[in-house]
Amino acid sequence: MIEKVLGGQTETFHELIRPYERSVYLMALSLLHNEAEAEDAAQEAFIKAYRHLGKFRSDSRFSTWLIAIALNEARARLRRKQPQLTDSIDDTSENSPVPAQLTDWREIPSETLERKEVRSLVRSALDALPLAYREVFVLRELEERNVQETADALDITIASVKMRLHRARLMLQKQLAPQLKSAVPVSRRRFPWF
Repeated sequence: MIEKVLGGQTETFHELIRPYERSVYLMALSLLHNEAEAEDAAQEAFIKAYRHLGKFRSDSRFSTWLIAIALNEARARLRRKQPQLTDSIDDTSENSPVPAQLTDWREIPSETLERKEVRSLVRSALDALPLAYREVFVLRELEERNVQETADALDITIASVKMRLHRARLMLQKQLAPQLKSAVPVSRRRFPWF
């Protein structure tokens, strides 16, 4: 399809991007937290992809390239709105997460909680993550991209992806564990870590 678009069949571009429209929008929304902004960022990402389609290298997947464009667009919008969001992830201040013994965070018994309340708690915790960690978490856990695709999309190393994902999980666990404990009545708890 890319060759057709580059060959002049521009109407084929919509077919090319259609499978990725939702992913691009959700990625922008996860960073911008505003539906209108996310729509604008996604639209701009598609326009940039169209304009620079000739620069696409087929050594990576088209979806990874497209997500990288969307991430860059969302980041640029965040920088324009909130320049302090570009703080270093190597910050060693008191707010830095301290490694803790992890339980499997996926085993949160969401079926015993009100789904709306859990979604709200998780969304708030995810929104509170620093941008660098949130990007990796969204790509790996929500978009279900593999480590290499995530590294390619963010233009970072595989080791950085793993480190950021680990730190994101730690931060989410630290923030969510107390809230989820209080959200589930003792009589409904079925798991030992509650």
